[in-house]
Parts: sequence; C-alpha cells; structure tokens
Amino acid sequence: MRAYLLMIAITAVVTFVATHFVIKLTRKYKIYPEIRSRDSHSVPTPRLGGLGMFVGFLAAMAIAASLGWFKSVFVQGGPIIGVVVAASIIAILGALDDVFDLDWMLKLGGQFVAAGILAWSGVQIVSLPIGGITIGSFGMSFVVSVFLTVLIMNAVNFIDGLDGLVAGVVLIGTTTFFVYTYLLAQQTTPSNYFSLASLISAIVIGMCIGFLPHNWRPAKIFMGDSGALLLALLMTTSAVSVTGQLDPVFIAQSNLMPAFLPMILPLAILVLPLLDFTLAVLRRLRAGKSPFAADRQHIHHRLQDFGHGHLGSVIVFYIWTLVISAACLLLFLAPFEWAIGFSIFGTAAALVYTIWPLLFRKFQKVEVGK
Repeated sequence: MRAYLLMIAITAVVTFVATHFVIKLTRKYKIYPEIRSRDSHSVPTPRLGGLGMFVGFLAAMAIAASLGWFKSVFVQGGPIIGVVVAASIIAILGALDDVFDLDWMLKLGGQFVAAGILAWSGVQIVSLPIGGITIGSFGMSFVVSVFLTVLIMNAVNFIDGLDGLVAGVVLIGTTTFFVYTYLLAQQTTPSNYFSLASLISAIVIGMCIGFLPHNWRPAKIFMGDSGALLLALLMTTSAVSVTGQLDPVFIAQSNLMPAFLPMILPLAILVLPLLDFTLAVLRRLRAGKSPFAADRQHIHHRLQDFGHGHLGSVIVFYIWTLVISAACLLLFLAPFEWAIGFSIFGTAAALVYTIWPLLFRKFQKVEVGK
C-alpha cells in the first residue's frame, strides 16, 4: 500500500505544480475561449487543465517504472507503451480541441484511434467473469474494448460543465475502484499486490487531487477535453485490465461476488454520466442535430434550473457516485444484506438531497398558507 500512496502523492504534487504553470502560461498569452451562452462562469477561464494532469501522469509513470515495486507491471511486451501512447494522443487531441474547437467527427476519429492502440497493446476484455465466459475471438474482444473505451470517454466528457464536477466524480469512483483492485489482488495473487489496474487507479486519484484545488469554484482553470477524455481513458484502462486478467477458473471455484465487479463497478460509478450521454444523444438526434452538438440541457444544467446552486448541483453528482460505488464495493467487503441495506438508505438520502429544492419550495408555501 505504501508504494501506491507514494504514487498518489507524487502524481498529486506534480499535477498541482504543472497545472499552476499552465494557468500562468494561458493567462499570459490569453489562451482561453470566449464565454458561451451555456457556460456557468462569467470570467474568461483557460480550458487546458488537462495538460497539467497529463504531465502528472507522465511523471508518475516514469517514476513507477524506476521503482522495483512495479517491475511486474513494466514487463517487456506489456501494454504500458500502448497506454502511454493512447494517453498522449488523447491529451494532444483534447488540447487542440480546447484551443481550436475541432470538428466532432475528427475528435471522434481520434478517440477511436487512441482506443484502438490501447486495445491492440493488450488492454482488452478477453474473458467475462460470469461463469468463465470467454469472448470468442481477438477481433470481437478488440471491437468490444474499443467501443467501451470511446463510450466512457464521451460520457465523462459530457458532464464536464461545472467547477469540480468531473474531477470530484472521478476521484470518488476511482478511489473505490482502487480499493477493490488492491483487495482483489490480495486474494488472487497474494505474493504480488502490484498490477496495472491499481497503478493506473492510484495515478488517476493523484491527478484529481492535484487538479481539484485549481478547479474548485471559482475555477482558475478547466480541465477541458484534454483532461476529461484523459481521465476517462485511464479509468477504462484500469477497469478493462482487471476484467481481462481475472482467471475464469479461479472465479468459478471461488464463487466470489468480486468476479462481477470489474464490469459492474466502472459502469455503476459512471451511471449519471452515461445517462446524461444517452439522453443528450437521443435529444439531439431527435432534433436533427449532431449527437455532439453542444446545448444547455445536461443533467447538471437541469439541476441548476431545478433550484440547486452551482455547488449543490456538483454535490448531487458526488453523493450519487459515492452511494453507488460504495454499495458495489460493499458487495465485496460485507455480507449481501449489508450492501442492500446501505443501498436503500443511501439511495433515499441521495434522492432527498436531489429533490430538496422542490421540498423546500413546498414547505415555504405551506408556511405562507398558515
């Protein structure tokens, strides 16, 4: 655990410092877009925060490669080079879009290229941990992995509309996933707790911790596409690498609930982004627009229209992410009844907070009526 805590700390410090310099440079050379009608901020703000996060990622990977702890992760012929190349493509593509507002088809094409490189390097869903089901061919595994990666990248990017929203959601969800991967490694490979999934999760946690102080309201910088797409790519890398590396024989023999979590947990953590993405695509296609055309009808916008403030809308996402991810993790850590009990209580609490503006308005009407 000390090795992972060290990686989190290093990544956080490097990301914080690098983002600080990005803020200085973008303000000096006025590299920031004009305020749009759908934006929630009123002061021109740089959108290249993802570059600071990318520097943190590269520094962490370089340091991890030099440490003997992670030698099993950086084996020759492993997926590390593919992960770094895919992350570099996404960071550069996102940064170009943050500055020049690229055509959506070009962005989508770049995402498929990066996801393809990632899958080709070996980060694929080779087997599904449900009864030891194995995907039939390399081609099918490749296609499923690529589309899953692109889907999650766009889902995360779609909710990047409020200060601290994406970084906080990813921080909460990835922390949960890190705990899961670490504890799973203790059961599957007790002689070696070090895995690509846990390392990437630790780095993502550090990236979010280092970036959040700059992105908390009022944000000094936004992560932009360069940050949101990068975080999503790395989250997917962690999740898919666990799914593909689990031994179906071990799963069948152990009959552990964790066998299901590599697929359930990442999707559960991102249930709100995925819902937002699906609704946005359907809404825009129904209106005859591009599925990637911007608008102000995302869930976080509707929460504000519903009565939540900026911070309140962000906290709604935080609470739901925490409830869902913690409930999934409890399936691994505690008896099934405890997980169900927490899910019921947590869902009720999250729902009350979500609809609180409506309840408060009704309460005021009752008081006025008296």
